Amino acid sequence: MYHPWQELRNRPDITLTWQQLAPGRLAETDGHDIWMAPHPMQTWRRCTLAHELAHIDLGHTDGCSPAEETQASVLAARRLIPIESLADALVWSPLPEIVADQLWVDLDTLEVRLGHLHPAERHYIRRRLAAREEGA
Repeated sequence: MYHPWQELRNRPDITLTWQQLAPGRLAETDGHDIWMAPHPMQTWRRCTLAHELAHIDLGHTDGCSPAEETQASVLAARRLIPIESLADALVWSPLPEIVADQLWVDLDTLEVRLGHLHPAERHYIRRRLAAREEGA
């Protein structure tokens, strides 16, 4: 399972600085370092760090376009939510809040993951949900 904090520890070339950012800004990167606003929710911090690391891995620098933001969001969501874990959580509950909580992600990250499923992933989830219905 992807662990963004471990990833950060393994990347001594990247410095994370906690600081207040401009209104509406939760985090930012220049492609080398990350600045993140303090937030009380661990899931938010985890997802935000994964998103900023995705920007760095994708070669994005300061002032990303909407397309680059989407790329980073999709990569972070895929890293944080393996398809098997997503299917397990969806079998357990259809409620997005519960699924997100079980996967230890925020709702935005869950929505991105669900909105960018590969057709094979959709098929896998459908099979898992159908198996649950057959077993019920």
